[in-house]
Amino acid sequence: MAFNITNLVNAVNAKSVTVGADSALDRAVLLTNDIKNASIYSSLDDLPTADSSNSGRLSRVGDANNANTKYYVSQRNRWNLIGLDDSDVVTEGQFPPFQGSNYGYASGGNDGSSASNVIEKFPFASDGNATDVGDLTAGRYNAAGQSSATYGYNSGGVPLSNVINKFSFVADGNATDAGDLTVARYKSAGQSSIANGFGYTTASEGSPSVTYNVIDKFSFATDGNATDVGDMSVHRWAVAGQSSTTDGYASGGLPTYNTIDKFSFTTDGDATDVGDLSSGRQSLTGQSSTTHGYSSGGVTTGRIDIIDKFPFASDDDATDVGDLTVGKNANSGQSSTAHGYSSGGYDTGASNIIEKFPFASDANATDVGDLTVARYSVAGQQY
Repeated sequence: MAFNITNLVNAVNAKSVTVGADSALDRAVLLTNDIKNASIYSSLDDLPTADSSNSGRLSRVGDANNANTKYYVSQRNRWNLIGLDDSDVVTEGQFPPFQGSNYGYASGGNDGSSASNVIEKFPFASDGNATDVGDLTAGRYNAAGQSSATYGYNSGGVPLSNVINKFSFVADGNATDAGDLTVARYKSAGQSSIANGFGYTTASEGSPSVTYNVIDKFSFATDGNATDVGDMSVHRWAVAGQSSTTDGYASGGLPTYNTIDKFSFTTDGDATDVGDLSSGRQSLTGQSSTTHGYSSGGVTTGRIDIIDKFPFASDDDATDVGDLTVGKNANSGQSSTAHGYSSGGYDTGASNIIEKFPFASDANATDVGDLTVARYSVAGQQY
């Protein structure tokens, strides 16, 4: 979906000849002032920080009589330049992608003796160890992880919880309680739609020995409780989550091991079975490039080192494209613009390894750093 700003300007100009302004686009800016708080700024340095509070604001930067005058629209966490030529359009692809460009995060987990509340981050720009940057509101493991443009989320988990925590990507610090899932549960998958402004928690296990097929979604723009917006194709838990720009995916899990489900981010509704992993497994983790979903690790009768990938462009089965450094399960997944990451997990015990594999080519993962604390059943986020 795209819109041509020139057509919008012409329509506004035709209906607003009485508005005092320097150009048709300036009339649009002034007309939107009451509903979008549009403003005129002398330089880019004067623009306020782009965030959910001003998403959609249209602003002019520079003197209207200066050839360098430009127009910008706020989209989530940045100001996007709008051109005036017919070829200049604003597209959905200009929203921040699911993939991070700065840091991967690992939150919560089990160190082998107790539930952890640690939030740590590691760099995407260079290989290196993680640093402890904050705490969840309580120790928990087997939670789902979600990422907006500015916050990481940790939802559900053990001890049995319905809590949705959020923590800032912009400044290191502790998490806060941002709302509740529709039901307390654990071993869920997390998906994120930054363009539509929602996090999702899908599939899960509850207590006592109850499985849920519920798709919950909660808002990134405001703190609040989640709502039930659909069902998975089957009841299952211990699944991996992936996110394209338009759809959420959940792969693997118990008791149906190899299923890849897909559900829409733009329309609430049930998921559909769109393919199979290369082999059935549970307690695996997910990563996402802009074109493919990845599932790595897991366990059946033994721990798995397989990295599977499946296409977003068409419904299809996954293929085995590489291996982790060692077979493990209960690992967390993070996604940069260039690599998928697996951090922590359980092999012969709790692991602290951070490993990465490339999105550009099919290949094995390499060990690139360590978490501050060895642990498994960790939730992953990225910024």
